[in-house]
Amino acid sequence: MINRRDFLKTGAGLGLIAGLGFLPYRLFANSEDDQIILTILSTNDMHSRIDPFPADDKRFANMGGMARRAAVINSIRQEGNQVLVLDAGDIFQGTPYYNVYKGELELKLMNMIGYDASTLGNHEFDDGIENLEKQLPKANFPFICSNYDFSNTALRDMTMPYKIFNKGGVKIGVYGLGIDPKGLVSRKNFGDMIYIDPVEKAREMEQLLVAESCKVIIALSHLGHSYESEKISDLKIAALTESTNLIIGGHTHTFLDQAIVVQNSKNQDVIVSQSGWGGINLGRTDFILSKKFMQIVNAINTTKILKNQV
Repeated sequence: MINRRDFLKTGAGLGLIAGLGFLPYRLFANSEDDQIILTILSTNDMHSRIDPFPADDKRFANMGGMARRAAVINSIRQEGNQVLVLDAGDIFQGTPYYNVYKGELELKLMNMIGYDASTLGNHEFDDGIENLEKQLPKANFPFICSNYDFSNTALRDMTMPYKIFNKGGVKIGVYGLGIDPKGLVSRKNFGDMIYIDPVEKAREMEQLLVAESCKVIIALSHLGHSYESEKISDLKIAALTESTNLIIGGHTHTFLDQAIVVQNSKNQDVIVSQSGWGGINLGRTDFILSKKFMQIVNAINTTKILKNQV
């Protein structure tokens, strides 16, 4: 396990920390021996960016790349914490790799990196339910979609509404919220999939995961960070729920150097994070839990920029 000082030294050594936030929950556990550190690593809106951005890109020169991401994730695993690697959707579409392989290459590389779960973004439907039926079995990790009902489609047994992970004796519940596909996806591409209100479904998933004794509850969201309109977003989900601890967002390509902290309906902290797009950043949230009480005592959020250091 690492303590707060060692965590800072490790991050600085990688030369990748862009923002650092200490998000208060309760008090620190009495000693390092009393702690379990759960490290959540996250991406969103990768858009088939297998390689780094080219050296002449005006904004993101030499940034990203799945090989670099794999190396950074592997180095974080060596710290000895309990690690989950999650994605918030829009894995597909954006480079010729998708045009040729239709998502197969992206999923196989995510398998090699060791992703634990993802949700579906709207671009996963670009080649219809038929392509998803072909590609999803190639993933060694589940696609978690709570508010998409695929019962009347070919995907009816290929996603799950939630998943509970056990890391070091800590039960972590993960659920997924997708954006309304109408207006974003051709009707023929999502077929008879039924869209369910995400607030209603988030509350339902929370109740279920609390009943299953989950100590950390995470939403993988492709709703979007925030909007000027009344459209539902991650910030609104955070305020309207009561047991979710972390929302990993996507869709709006929002670059956050540090996560936003929102008060939920019980005036408790919810961490809302998003890591831009294109695999440029790797989000990280460390939950520190008391072994004795199995409760969150603190959370630390950082953003790592995956940039060529050579």
